[in-house]
Amino acid sequence: MEAQITSENNKTMKDCSTKILAVRDALEIFSGKWKIPIIGALIYLQESGFKELQRMVGDITPKMLSKELKELEINLLIKRTVLATRPVTVIYSITEYGKTCQSVIYELHNWGKQHRKKIKEEMR
Repeated sequence: MEAQITSENNKTMKDCSTKILAVRDALEIFSGKWKIPIIGALIYLQESGFKELQRMVGDITPKMLSKELKELEINLLIKRTVLATRPVTVIYSITEYGKTCQSVIYELHNWGKQHRKKIKEEMR
């Protein structure tokens, strides 16, 4: 009987570890304070130039925006298109795969609103 319980515990721990690994993967993709706002802005705008995206996101520096955009492109969430204009124009757009983040961002938005409300109520 004890061997069966240990086996079930090991299976449960393995299942939990697998689920935690998936969460860690997602957190790595969305890490930092800028990636989710960038993805959210591109979901809303569909496509954007660098300066427009910087204005939409807010207090992000050009260097940080460039870094975050490269990481999001590596992870296939956004696409960078260089147009042959003078001067060169770069357009960033959300990919179909990137659009799969929409429900995650929406749920984070809803939870954040509820949390802010809860904290304000508790402070009264």
